[in-house]
Amino acid sequence: MTGYASAQHGASAEDGGAPGRASRLGLEIRSVNSRFLDLSFRLSDELRAHEPALRALLTARLKRGKVEVRAAIETESGSTLTTPSTTQLQQLAMLQDSIQAWLPQARALSVADALRLCSGGSHAATDWSEILPALAEQALTEMVAARAREGKRLSAMLIDRIAQLRKLAAHAGPLVPQLVEQQRQRFMERWKDAMALGEGSVAPEAAQDRALTEATAFAIRIDVAEEITRLSSHLDEIESLLKKGGEIGKRLDFLIQELHREANTLGSKSATLELTRISVDMKVLIEQMREQVQNIE
Repeated sequence: MTGYASAQHGASAEDGGAPGRASRLGLEIRSVNSRFLDLSFRLSDELRAHEPALRALLTARLKRGKVEVRAAIETESGSTLTTPSTTQLQQLAMLQDSIQAWLPQARALSVADALRLCSGGSHAATDWSEILPALAEQALTEMVAARAREGKRLSAMLIDRIAQLRKLAAHAGPLVPQLVEQQRQRFMERWKDAMALGEGSVAPEAAQDRALTEATAFAIRIDVAEEITRLSSHLDEIESLLKKGGEIGKRLDFLIQELHREANTLGSKSATLELTRISVDMKVLIEQMREQVQNIE
């Protein structure tokens, strides 16, 4: 199911950051529809080591969906600059001379480079190993809650489609006996016509038996009672699963396929435009259900 959540955490000097500089960790979790669980991570370099822990956290709580996790650290400089100490500047000068002795083409340090290196940077100073999992847990809880709210809306939509399918099935049931009776009358009329044309060359009993046999075969060929019964059974099971809740997405996928199979068979047995229309309407409703069922975990 679709979902989105974000969380932020700020780190200052009191949290281990560099004096005069504040860092903020931002995390986003996005989820879109997918039949399986597909995780992707877009983490800044400082946070890549935490990807296995984040993956384990998401796998434990999510079963379906294409989920993307974004996390990055933003650093904001304070209004006052920290003055580097003499010792720090001496160390930088020694390191620069040593490097340039081996790499004469190396660029000399600028003032901005010296200030940045002497400040230490809050990225390295702040320990995110405990902050990041807690932040991810918070965002994941919010996203799961959002997906649960969407799930309730999808469940209501599916219940409505189930009611419409039941109405169509109830309308299709009485049509078959009417068609059988109409066809029996046609066969009997043909039998009478054949008797009149044959002028006694065909035994009346044999002609009548043939007409009744044809009518019976027609009735068997167009009988959709089994399809309607199975369709009703599948609808009962879907409704039961929706009320029960839990991890029902894959089970619903299977039942939707079975619904589509019964609607197709009903259409192939159709001997009237009304039954054909009912079959088409059923398949439209079932396709709408199929699209939404893929969103349910």
